[in-house]
Amino acid sequence: MTFICYPKCTTCQKAEKYLAGKGVKYQVRNIKEKNPTAAEIKKWYEQSGLPLKRFFNTSGLLYKELGLKDKLPAMSEEEQINLLASDGMLVKRPILIDGKTVLIGFKEKEYDEVLK
Repeated sequence: MTFICYPKCTTCQKAEKYLAGKGVKYQVRNIKEKNPTAAEIKKWYEQSGLPLKRFFNTSGLLYKELGLKDKLPAMSEEEQINLLASDGMLVKRPILIDGKTVLIGFKEKEYDEVLK
């Protein structure tokens, strides 16, 4: 499993504490140091079955500064993926990937389902 996070993010810290408590083995990847590529985002998006908007950190400063709430609806899927790949701070986190499942954000119930 790969756990993509931003160490200063409190939601990421909660998710990591949860994983440690369950004894789950995973590799940590700092999203600020190693931003997901467009190919990775496209793959995760397709695997997750989630709307692409769920991959955006809508509460982040950069999202708000760029006015993406109003711009995203007019952008193509490819443009949105490339935008996400341009800066890890635009990406919702944490992301937990186990090869076939992709979880965005941290909801204990979702993690329970995948980790049972």
